[in-house]
Amino acid sequence: MNGDSPRHLIRISSSRKVHHDPTQNSMSQAELHRKSIAQMKVGVFSCPDSGIVNFYAYVYMLRKMILRESILQINTRSVQDMHIYADPSCIPVVRIEQHVMVVPQHCSSNDFLTDAPEPVGTILPPLQRGHSLEKKTTSFKGGHILRAVIFVHGFQGHHLDLRLVRNQWLLLDPGAECLLSQINEDRTSGDFKEMGRRLANEAVAFLKRRLDKYSKNGGCQEMKLSFVGHSIGNIILRSALTEPKLQPYLKNLYTYMSISGPHLGYWYSSNSLFNSGLWLMKRLKGMQCMHQLTFSDDHDPQNTFFYKLCKLKTLENFKNIILVSSPQDGYVPYHSARIDLCHASSSDNSKRGQVFTEMLNNCLDQIRAPTSESRVFMRCDVNFDQSAQGRSLNTMIGRAAHIEFLENEIYARFIMWSFPELFR
Repeated sequence: MNGDSPRHLIRISSSRKVHHDPTQNSMSQAELHRKSIAQMKVGVFSCPDSGIVNFYAYVYMLRKMILRESILQINTRSVQDMHIYADPSCIPVVRIEQHVMVVPQHCSSNDFLTDAPEPVGTILPPLQRGHSLEKKTTSFKGGHILRAVIFVHGFQGHHLDLRLVRNQWLLLDPGAECLLSQINEDRTSGDFKEMGRRLANEAVAFLKRRLDKYSKNGGCQEMKLSFVGHSIGNIILRSALTEPKLQPYLKNLYTYMSISGPHLGYWYSSNSLFNSGLWLMKRLKGMQCMHQLTFSDDHDPQNTFFYKLCKLKTLENFKNIILVSSPQDGYVPYHSARIDLCHASSSDNSKRGQVFTEMLNNCLDQIRAPTSESRVFMRCDVNFDQSAQGRSLNTMIGRAAHIEFLENEIYARFIMWSFPELFR
């Protein structure tokens, strides 16, 4: 796992040029990391604190640290399988870019939010506005804290798709109340607004059931509502957050983990095979969500679903936002999953380039919004080891990495156990 130093989240100009390909840059860094692992197998490992040390001595130190962490976990009544470092060359490489944005007191919404450089592995715990730490601690004595997590599957998915991530969350927080959404199973081809409305109804019914249960056992003093989405499940859940039924719960939003979500749609997708498949689905099956993803649901791009969604405040109420992406994923554009500028858009002087920049800035403005005293924003790039899969159609069209997010939970272990404060 490699941590990059935080950078300022500045507004993007439509004339700003990207002089390197972020996708290739991410893959190159992962490849360099895997080469360093290969050198470790030779017998030496470069340690920044103590120079060159014997690799086996380093592994011994790691095992001691893992054993100590296991004991700590047993003492907190949770169990975690710590055998996640089997063969370092075969596990995902996770590159983390972390921002901790601190909002000064008495600031206005026009104030510029800066990144507070924090040492790797430390997090400023998000506090609710107007509550001191002392007040927050004492308020828990009279009742329970409802920590609810809602998991939303992607296109033609199953409600159990995110079960491995759910399991990791429960290991970190055994008291969490989890909902694996199934209201949109077999119904992910239609309008995102309709899917979002169904999810909002399902989520509210789930929360009311849990609140009723808590009311019979001393009441609920506080609620933390978190969401995890995979693929277009992220668009469904963001659409759900605009529904009137969920408005009373927006003040309770805590952590949002987006796994390969196309937040900026499918503009500037470089995967020609996948683009052809999208065209066929639109033409032959008339899938409304595909028209919305590709901005063909209206002749004016500023009247499209995605442009309007990016203007709505679907992100700014979360205390923690984690965007998980992969440069190997050919199903979701890399920049769209990261909510970031891309090489093609920076060279596009047409109206499409202007609209894309507006969408990007609208999303970034929500992440910078002073609706919380502090907000953790992370971009996590995952590079999977696909050497065992060979050259297949799945790897060529990028489907392998997209599905790997559901079948390989090691990347989630890295992220969640490195930053446990965000998942409790």
